[in-house]
Amino acid sequence: MSRTTPIDAGHDPAGTLAADRLGAPTVVYFVLSAAAPLTVVAGVVTTGYAVTGITGLPIAFLVVGAVLAVFAVGYVAMARHLANAGAFYTYVTRGLGRPAGIAAAWVALIAYNTLQVALYGAFGVASAPLLEAWLGVTPAWWVVSLAAWALVAVLGVLRVDVNGRLLAVLLTAEVAVILLFDLADLMNPAAAGYSAETLSPAALFVPGVGALLVLATLGFVGFESSVVFSEESREPRRTVPIATYASVSIIALVYALSSWAMTVAIGAGEIVATARRDQADTIFVLAEAHLGPVVVSIARVLFATSVLAAMISFHNTTSRYFFALGRERVLPAVFGRTRARSGAPQAGSIAQSVLGLATILLYALLGLDPLVQLFFYGGAFGGLGVLLLIFVTSIAVIVFFARQPSGETLGRRVIAPVPAAIALAVMVWFALDNFWALLGVPEGDALAWVLPAVYGLAAALGVVWAFVLRAGRPAVYAAVGTGAKAATVPDGA
Repeated sequence: MSRTTPIDAGHDPAGTLAADRLGAPTVVYFVLSAAAPLTVVAGVVTTGYAVTGITGLPIAFLVVGAVLAVFAVGYVAMARHLANAGAFYTYVTRGLGRPAGIAAAWVALIAYNTLQVALYGAFGVASAPLLEAWLGVTPAWWVVSLAAWALVAVLGVLRVDVNGRLLAVLLTAEVAVILLFDLADLMNPAAAGYSAETLSPAALFVPGVGALLVLATLGFVGFESSVVFSEESREPRRTVPIATYASVSIIALVYALSSWAMTVAIGAGEIVATARRDQADTIFVLAEAHLGPVVVSIARVLFATSVLAAMISFHNTTSRYFFALGRERVLPAVFGRTRARSGAPQAGSIAQSVLGLATILLYALLGLDPLVQLFFYGGAFGGLGVLLLIFVTSIAVIVFFARQPSGETLGRRVIAPVPAAIALAVMVWFALDNFWALLGVPEGDALAWVLPAVYGLAAALGVVWAFVLRAGRPAVYAAVGTGAKAATVPDGA
């Protein structure tokens, strides 16, 4: 006689996430930590100016923020009816069908795992010089990254609110130093003074703006993760919308302010040349001139902790995707188990940690560049995957509410989701067409099409796996996308 194991997390304490532990502020901390504001301001903003040669980045952040805010209208409306740690996977399943949902799950696992492990490269490179200054020794990047990996691995199996409290401290300090830098820039304008040129929509109507919009979009990656924590939130119908809208608004305003303040301090006519010369050090060079070396030293530490906070946040997001898929037996059932004391998705967390360890060791053994070949390529690749998922989810939202209005207003079902889907389609086209520029490789380079093709292959394999489940394990197939409400399924079904 076969033993039965509940997929319904509510019937099995070892298979349920810890409920009612996260309020809206804590979810915002998780989301903003994933966005890594200081890393974006130091890296993405200066890269945007240097690579594209276009000065309209401040208005690009506002435009992308507006598009994502409109997308969020339908996204959080769907979240009110489907509280599930699977997020994209669940929404695509309920909107576009189980094969599409499993395809989205495969893409999500690759994208979020890549984003998480890519950060180890940035952390090692950013932290090693600090240790040299403090201790007089220069450790290899991978030694520092392994220390961070161990911390993230331990935190991953602890209570989610413990992670949230740590992120609150790190993020508060991170945003405070960004605003301090912005204030210093605005109080020390260049000869050109306070120009609104970079905030004008006209700044977007120039050749090459596609790459600029894609870079701006990558700065928002992580905002969508609020829904991943819906099962662990207090009052998820209220918490998820507040956290999502707050996160998009804060990200858009902070990035737009910071990128504009930089042009005020340097001058819109000089920002491109300066960014190409100083690269990620641009904000630190400005800060040292305006605030002194002590503040800059503190900021460099916070830059490293910004990367650490993003690692913690993405680790938690990824482990919950593993959990959602294991709970429904799309992955082995062991992934649907949680740690008894903390309610954390233990197997998913361990799997993510194993992948991180393997990546660090592989890059160290092969002598690969941790900044370019791990962080930069991995970040661009993972960010593209998330953008693809957002676009597909925007279509799923429209289809879902067309079939099940669920008492939502016309604005939430159609008026907001449709233009959001159209705008996201344009952004996806820009991303694919300009992916070579994001990677910093020549146009036509094989890497620029091989990496996006990985997602196509993953999606195809996901569809094939869905058909395998439908043919061989129909009870599992029927439970796909139902999350904590899944029916009991016999082992091996």
